[in-house]
Formats: sequence, C-alpha cells, structure tokens
Amino acid sequence: MELFQKKSALEREWQKALKQEKKFLEKRFEKKESLLNQKLEAKVPKKVEETLNAAFNKAFALVFEKGTGIIEKTYRKETIEQNHKIQQYAVQVSQSRKSIRVIEKNAGRSGIKNLTVSGVMGIGMGVMGIGLPDIPVFTGMILKSIYEIALRYGYPYDAIEEQFYILLLIQGAVSHGTSIQAINNRINDYTKTEKLMESESVKSEMKVTADLLSKELLYIKFLQGVPVVGAIGGAYDMVYMKYITEYAELKYRQRYLYNQKKS
Repeated sequence: MELFQKKSALEREWQKALKQEKKFLEKRFEKKESLLNQKLEAKVPKKVEETLNAAFNKAFALVFEKGTGIIEKTYRKETIEQNHKIQQYAVQVSQSRKSIRVIEKNAGRSGIKNLTVSGVMGIGMGVMGIGLPDIPVFTGMILKSIYEIALRYGYPYDAIEEQFYILLLIQGAVSHGTSIQAINNRINDYTKTEKLMESESVKSEMKVTADLLSKELLYIKFLQGVPVVGAIGGAYDMVYMKYITEYAELKYRQRYLYNQKKS
C-alpha cells in the first residue's frame, strides 16, 4: 500500500511497519508443522480427533459470540479509550514520532501482559491435565488481547465489520505458506475501505477461523489433557498467543497510520 510522499514522522513509522510486516510474512511463509504435532497426529485416534475438533469449534463460537461482556470485565475500557483520546491529541498537535510511539508502546505492552498470563494459565492447566476446558479460556485470552490492542489504537470491536476484521487477524496469525499472504491482502483491502464484500459474512469467517485454530492446536490440546506432561502442550498457548498479538498489533498499527494520513 503506497501512501506517503514526504519524509514525515508518519512515513517513517509506516516504512518501519512495512518492514516488520514483510519479516513476519516471510517467517510464517516458511513455517512447517512442528515435529510434536506430527508425532501426536499419528497417536490420536480419528474418532477422538473428530470429537476434539467439534468441541473446539463449539467453544470458539460460544466465546466469540457471547463472551464479550465477560471479557470486558477484565480491563478498564473507558480508561483505555480516554487515554487514547489524550494520546491522539498529542499526535495531532506535535505530529512527532515520539507521540506516535506512545500509542504503539501502550498497545505492545498490553499484548505482552496478556501473553504472559496466557502462558502461565496454559502451563498450569497442562500440569493438572486440563486440555479441552482450556479452549474457551484460551479463546477468551485471544479476544481480550485483540480488544485491548484495538482500543489503544482507537478502534471499536463490537460492530459486525470489526468482528470480521478480528477474525481475519486471527486467521492471518496462525496461517502459513501462500495462505497468509492472501489473508494479509484481505486485511489490507479492509483497511482501505472498512467495508465487507457482499459475499463475506462473520458467521462463515468464524467457522474458517475456528477450523484454522483447531488444525494448529488440536493435538497440543490433546497432549495438554495428560497430567504433568500436559504442561508442554499448555506452553504452546504462549507460542500461539505471541503470533496472534504480534500480528494484531502490527495490522492495527498499519490501519492507524493509514487513517492518520487520510485525515
């Protein structure tokens, strides 16, 4: 997306974001299935796999559709929104990299905090042999992290279009190979228009997102259901949370910078 002509603070931040995007996409393009997943795939019976996949989809849909009110109780939404307004005023007045980076750093800190909590909870549940029940908790942590990042960049998350955008972010973060580039392009298209295509719907994207997460995490959650050794599976919560929060922060930052240039 070519946006800037002058060497402004916005342009320099935009170029930095483009480089980070390129690095993330290249890294995920080359990603291969983990050796642990390959070994577990051979040991999980097909019937169990189907049961786990159905449970994963059901849990994800439940939290995504019904869990926002509960998730919002875990952070101070009004305070975050007010802080963003103050920070945004500073950006408009100074147009400096320093003022822009205050917003970026705050968004990044919220991602790191949620990443740490997710890792501790995942390992703890793994030690106790809790696998499937962790799925709603893990989904809630994913959405909590994305919601906080969205607010810190000044974006809502409850409109249909925003829910669609969030689902694309999760898809992009856990995809690899040629798929991630295609999803990234869809996200960039949405950044420009902030509108859905007629053929696009939240319900269909929710199913795609749940299937992708299930494919990546299914065998890990199976392992997490084994006491003590399940801590290894629980640790993977942190790995995938890192992918998701890193990508979400990057794409919201690009969206923010794009809209700043337009305004």
